Amino acid sequence: MNFNKLTIIASAAALSLGVAACDSPAEEAAEEQAEAMEDTADAMEDAGEITDEQADAMEAQADDIEDAAEGDTDALTEGVEEAVN
Repeated sequence: MNFNKLTIIASAAALSLGVAACDSPAEEAAEEQAEAMEDTADAMEDAGEITDEQADAMEAQADDIEDAAEGDTDALTEGVEEAVN
């Protein structure tokens, strides 16, 4: 009996995490745009077209786009994300 309750609770928790992890189409598009910007910055840096600092600035802009799409425009949230990454 306890095993069944535990299974139900674990399944519900996994389902709720799966639903929470779903991105909206707009968020997905913003993530793809941000990734493209980061790839462009890396390619330009590798080709010597821009400096490391300029590439970092482009990547920071890309992060801002992605954060805005996720609703994470709060400075505290961004600071925590940077500390984790």
